[in-house]
Amino acid sequence: MPKNNRLYRSPIFAAVTATIIMFVFGASHRAFTNRLTNSTSVSSMSPDALEKLPLQIGDWTGQEKPLDEAIIEATDTDAHISRQYSRHNTSEHVFLYIAAGQRARDLMPHRPEVCYTGAGWTRVGSDAKKLLLEDGKELPCNVFQFSKGALNTKNVIILDYYIVDEQLCRDISLMRSKIWRGSGTIEYVAQVQIVTDITTDRTADVAFKIVSNFARESAKSIFQVLESAASTKNQDAEHLSSNDSPGDFAGDK
Repeated sequence: MPKNNRLYRSPIFAAVTATIIMFVFGASHRAFTNRLTNSTSVSSMSPDALEKLPLQIGDWTGQEKPLDEAIIEATDTDAHISRQYSRHNTSEHVFLYIAAGQRARDLMPHRPEVCYTGAGWTRVGSDAKKLLLEDGKELPCNVFQFSKGALNTKNVIILDYYIVDEQLCRDISLMRSKIWRGSGTIEYVAQVQIVTDITTDRTADVAFKIVSNFARESAKSIFQVLESAASTKNQDAEHLSSNDSPGDFAGDK
């Protein structure tokens, strides 16, 4: 099998795809629906905003691994990327999935502890972590281990975190607190999932080191891309607003 097609046969891609399908077609709880609907700005992030994330991050080289377009459209978030990153001259690889937008209600149900178990995976373990970044900041995240199957058991490690209006957080608690403070308080929300598989040659500890190393090295680039996208979105919104102002009409000269 060609090397660049291996991910489609791996537990990583199968796991992420299954959970997104579960989110789209099976997740029934949409907490705080009314508040979530009213708590976002009217402008949207550009669909290609996240594509500006570099394919080369340190020693990691990325390759696009698109998910089914129907699934992406059904999630109803603004921007997505789906990639595999591999470290040069090693067997280390991760699957990176990022979804971002203003409608927090579309991301709240899409959590590993909800979607993976709903898609038939068993949670073997979970832990709250804080990773130290190069700039001295801490990256709070949740790390999950899931397994599936009996005879041919698949095992994956997932590192999951959120960015809410420039703030890093490990779960949806920050979204909840901002939502309850009133409408219009969320500019953007992004969920980052970094996944790798556990194999006979790769223990859970080694898999954790792989996802955590990539998380540390990619965090700055992800943050910058989201900030740039949010800035562009706001500028576009201001431009539209100024074009719609009464002074733009010919009769107002």
